Formats: sequence, structure tokens, C-alpha cells
Amino acid sequence: MNINQLETLLTISRTMSFRKAGELLNLTQPAVSAQVKSLEDEFKTVLIDRNQPVTLTDRGQVFLEHAEKILAIVEDLKQKLSDLSQTPQGHIVLGTTSSIAIQILPRVLSYFQNQFPMIKTTIHSMPSSGVMTSVENGTVDIGITYLSERNPHLESAILYYDTYELVVAPEHPMAHLKHTTVESLKDIPMIMLSPDTLGRRFLDQIFRKFNLQPNIVMELSSSEEVKRMVEINLGAAVVSKLSIDNEVRLGTLNRIKVNEFNMSHPVGLVYKSGRYINSAMKQFLSDLKGMPEDQFISSE
Repeated sequence: MNINQLETLLTISRTMSFRKAGELLNLTQPAVSAQVKSLEDEFKTVLIDRNQPVTLTDRGQVFLEHAEKILAIVEDLKQKLSDLSQTPQGHIVLGTTSSIAIQILPRVLSYFQNQFPMIKTTIHSMPSSGVMTSVENGTVDIGITYLSERNPHLESAILYYDTYELVVAPEHPMAHLKHTTVESLKDIPMIMLSPDTLGRRFLDQIFRKFNLQPNIVMELSSSEEVKRMVEINLGAAVVSKLSIDNEVRLGTLNRIKVNEFNMSHPVGLVYKSGRYINSAMKQFLSDLKGMPEDQFISSE
């Protein structure tokens, strides 16, 4: 068995075709067939059902699971060896919310790509509550999220602070207000983040503290979706102050300060404790930690 045979089996499982796998691997179809046959002979089992479309047998699926682990170890070895060079390089998978991705990542990643063009970044957008889980289980390398929860398995560093504000459409009856109190929200239609988000948990705590039951007309998974519904005047919402700079500037949303929401919430990066930090992650973490707060919260 060799690495090329494992890569061939993996490619066949994805393309469901010997021909397509050969095209991707720059191999002839007979060469692809020979590699698979060699594996099957060595392990004395049938790995692939050759009917169209090509699929893996049950034993082939089990074999593939282990093959993927072996290939991942090989890639990790390659990465560690490449880190011996002086130029930071590699691949970073980032996990964050859609609002944070829109709000700060364009500026940060633009700078980073200009400075270190050999580092590739992939961004996964997800609810705030899923960022730390994704970092802990290895789905993403680095998370950027609200640091309201402490996880002993993760390292964290604060980047900047955010607050929450009430937003309404310009046509909303409350649009003329600059300040209000949480009691004034008890009867108005509210568009809320879903219960599993950190922003929603904060609001629920505030409403419980004042013994209020909000009139929730809609629940959505991201602040970007919430803002779009508020813009068409389907209700009011409470979202990140920094996430609404553009809409306020364009006049599609009006912000209203709520005294009871006047709390600072740290936003920062998280990564798994004890994991190997390749040169790409090391450079990215170092640069983000060293950036001044206005690099993140600037509205320009």
C-alpha cells in the first residue's frame, strides 16, 4: 500500500468515476483501476462496486475512513516540515459570525494577504454559539466571536469591545427616539436572534431581570438576516452596535440607545489549547493580537 493508492481511492469516492478520478490525478483509467485492484488484493476484499455510478462497498467505506486519517497525518507532516522555512505559509480555516465576517474580516484579511501571500484562508460563517464548539472539535483553526463563555480547552485573546443597540426602520413609530428604556419594548413587535446565539442569551437575561415578556414575531439565525427584516419594518431588533454602522450611514436603519443594554461585550479570537500551531496560524494570531482596537471598530 502507498499514499498514491489512498489518494486514488479518495478521489474515486468523491467523483464516483474511474475516468474522472484519472483526469484529476493525471492518470490513465487503467492505472486507476490497477491501483484499486492492488489495494483490494493486498487486503483481500472488494472496496469498490464498479456498477455505474461507482460507489464504495461497506468495507470500502470503512477503509476510506482510515485512509482519510492517514492522508491527514501525511498533510500534517508536510505542513510541519514546510514550517521549517522562513516564510509563513499554509492554510487557516476561520470560523465566525456573518456580522463579524462582514464587519472586520475584509480589512484584516486584505492586510494579511498583502503581507503574507503564501497563506490561504477559508472562512466558515456560523451562529455565535457554534464558533467555540467548531474550534474545540477541530472543524476550524481559529474562531472570532464574543467571549462571554469560558472554555478550559481553548485559548482566547480580546480584540475589541462591542455593545448592543435597538434598531428600527425610519418608518417605525419609535424612529424619532434617541434613547429609550427596556420597559418600552414589552409591547412592540420584536425580531430576535435564535435562542442558541450569544446575543439572544444576553437579551433573554435582560428581559428576565425586568420580568418582561417580549412580543417576538420572528427569530433568525444571524444579525444580517435580522437587519434585513428590520429594514422593511417588520419589527424592531437589538443587534451589535458595530454591525449597523453602514445601515445607519445609508439611512436604512435608525439606532436607539437602551440604557439597560449599555454593557461592553468582548470580541476576540479563540484557538484550541495544546494544538500544533503552524507558521500560518502563528503569524495570524500574532498579527491580530498586535492590532490596535480601532483597526477592528473603525467604520471606514
